[in-house]
Amino acid sequence: MESAAARPRPVLTAASVLPEDADRAALVARVHAPEWDGPCVAAIRGEQVVDLTSLAPTVSDLLERDDAAAVVREADGGSTWNLDELLQAPANRRDVPHLLAPIDLQVIKAAGVTFARSLLERVIEERTGGDPAQAARVRERVGQVVGGALDGIRPGSPEAAKARELLVSEGLWSQYLEVGIGPDPEVFTKAPVLSAVGTGAEVGVLGASVWNNPEPEAVLVVDSRGRVRGATLGNDVNLRDVEGRSALLLSRAKDNNASCAIGPFVRLFDDDFGLDTVRGLDIDLRIDGTDGYVLHGSSSMSEISRDILELVAATHGSHHQYPDGFVLFTGTLFAPTEDRHAPGAGFTHEYGDIVRISSPRLGALVNTVVTSEQAAPWTFGVRALMHYLARRGLL
Repeated sequence: MESAAARPRPVLTAASVLPEDADRAALVARVHAPEWDGPCVAAIRGEQVVDLTSLAPTVSDLLERDDAAAVVREADGGSTWNLDELLQAPANRRDVPHLLAPIDLQVIKAAGVTFARSLLERVIEERTGGDPAQAARVRERVGQVVGGALDGIRPGSPEAAKARELLVSEGLWSQYLEVGIGPDPEVFTKAPVLSAVGTGAEVGVLGASVWNNPEPEAVLVVDSRGRVRGATLGNDVNLRDVEGRSALLLSRAKDNNASCAIGPFVRLFDDDFGLDTVRGLDIDLRIDGTDGYVLHGSSSMSEISRDILELVAATHGSHHQYPDGFVLFTGTLFAPTEDRHAPGAGFTHEYGDIVRISSPRLGALVNTVVTSEQAAPWTFGVRALMHYLARRGLL
């Protein structure tokens, strides 16, 4: 990925990032406040952003309240900001207010290989050893053997077991197919607490990676009791060459500086927006390169292989608790196969790509691609948050 002296920034406005029915939505944001040198929990009310930190010091605290949606819609707050001004502010300047990722103390989890169509691309990564030059040949071979054998299969079912037997007989069984159609889903920790970047920020790809892509996903926001309280959008940045060498390199492939983007806002569940809405979401992706390159993609939650509550149950329960709640990336259908440069080389990011992940009911998460080494260092962690809340008398 090439560097450049001037980093391109997307032009964002309230109209371009808000959900289409924002007037009916309970939307939670976080805002960096220079006067406190820390993050405020905030509500989006039209183009006005209202500080709710005195009522809920963290988003985690807010989501523990049964009346969270009412608080976001109606409660008196403190400072206010203009949403357009927050969106147009540089994302890493501590001296100006700007939007942050709309979560804080929640553990950032991700479910992998949740769509049958995209799981085949994981198999291809594994079979090529992370070499994009081999992808076309292996893709053809896998397609010939598997065909539509995985279409509509329920993971863990007798039909899934038969598909496993077919793949084993052809020498194509894979650890990815195990979690894709086997009884247990893959759930892993995507990134550390407080490390996610928000809309308008730079998103990082490891500098050494030569085969990578964004992963547009619906992200569930879950409280400490395992209740799904809302949803947002996420980019689970993926390094195909790294993970393709070995699944044991998952952390190297997934967890790097600025490699997790979440936003623009958390939309809380209410009578008009709930689990069934999330189950039917269509998530669109657009990548605009500085050279005029454009790529469109999409992911439909209606095609997910495991229900979203099954993924939540695999994450939280008597076997594992999350006292501050968690967010859960739910996986994606998107796995780009078209060549960006040389024939057979597939897609990979270039410096300055603008990635827009959007869904009508959740708005738009927009980020500019840089290397993780060039992205702003992550410096605000749990210790800094505790000091900040103490300064405001909120601990």
